[in-house]
Amino acid sequence: MLTIQQATLNDLDFLVPLFDAYRQFYGRNPDMDAVRAFLLARFEHGESVLFLARLNEEPAGFAQLYPSFSSVSLARTFILNDLFVAHEARRMGVATELLNAAAEYGVRLGAVRLTLSTAITNEGAQATYQAVGWKRDEQFYVYHRTLPVPAT
Repeated sequence: MLTIQQATLNDLDFLVPLFDAYRQFYGRNPDMDAVRAFLLARFEHGESVLFLARLNEEPAGFAQLYPSFSSVSLARTFILNDLFVAHEARRMGVATELLNAAAEYGVRLGAVRLTLSTAITNEGAQATYQAVGWKRDEQFYVYHRTLPVPAT
């Protein structure tokens, strides 16, 4: 049985290992303490919305939305910055249900758009996004500028 719920601070212990596995998927070293601190700060400051998927009561994946706005549309938007499904829960509809929960949340809050990015080589994720109605941007290029990390 698959369930999706908006995560709360009480779900932190379930989210930390999933989030750490997500970071490792992208080549980062494990760091449960840093992950815990990062997620705790997001909860404490209301800076993101997390959805937690459970498959047969076991944590199976998560999606994290960051609020933003469109100046042109004069409306709320969300950036779906993080989506992860545990290896053992893949191909069971978890990602699709997390994407649907994120979209439903955006609709409830009057958002006009959700935005995400994924690796060009992540064709499996791209197929999932397209299957549930996401469209690849054909009008804009995305640029990034890496900034120096302040010394602590």
